[in-house]
Amino acid sequence: MQTEKVIDYVVNWLKNYAVNAKVNGFVLGISGGIDSAVTSTLCAKTGLEVLCLEMPIHQAETHVTRAQEHLAFLKENYKNVSSLKTDLTPVFEAFKAEVTATGDRAVIDMALANTRARLRMTTLYYYAGLNKLLVAGTGNKIEDFGVGFFTKYGDGGVDLSPIADLLKSEVYQIAKALQVPESIINAAPSDGLFGDDRTDEDQIGASYPELEWAMKMVKNNKSIDDFEGRQKDVFKIYQRLNSANKHKMDPIPICVIPNNLK
Repeated sequence: MQTEKVIDYVVNWLKNYAVNAKVNGFVLGISGGIDSAVTSTLCAKTGLEVLCLEMPIHQAETHVTRAQEHLAFLKENYKNVSSLKTDLTPVFEAFKAEVTATGDRAVIDMALANTRARLRMTTLYYYAGLNKLLVAGTGNKIEDFGVGFFTKYGDGGVDLSPIADLLKSEVYQIAKALQVPESIINAAPSDGLFGDDRTDEDQIGASYPELEWAMKMVKNNKSIDDFEGRQKDVFKIYQRLNSANKHKMDPIPICVIPNNLK
């Protein structure tokens, strides 16, 4: 990958989109993870207004520390960056107090994890509306188009996706070129939606390099019978998640009424 040229391309794409949309810039959430760090830095390089939001909900201290380190890095290097902290923990707890929570604990926990992401999406659009900004998505290609590892109408609810055509490995290459803090580059990827230290790999059952391999194999028309051992397991994980999460990655289905019925 021609990293510097890709960076310039994305920055110009972001700037042109914002100018044509007649907005002031971008707003996005800062999680302390690699994807939000890269996306926010790319947005900052446009020279347009960039509002970075911290939106903790029972957040792990390591995530908070990395997010604050990255914000300090951005503000030191880009004068067009500002930040706000909105503690959504009380909102989340109030929501939990008002809804029923019976049934399988794992199902409830997943529903609440997705609720965290949707509360953050609502907050991003609140500030976007106040400041005439676009909500910038932070999903990469594996998450958005491979295994659907995002929350529908949560972190998937955005106005534009600057890094969604980049594999996770490519995001890391860009992060190094952008001089993103080493603490973020070296941290294990985690969505932080459960308030504990579980990583993306813990949830998915495969690492991002493994998932990138599986995505490439699917593109090359390989089938499960072509592999054995760990490769077979990873390919099966990729296929299962890709199939189960099609509803996130495909356009919303529309019931088209036949002309003869209108």
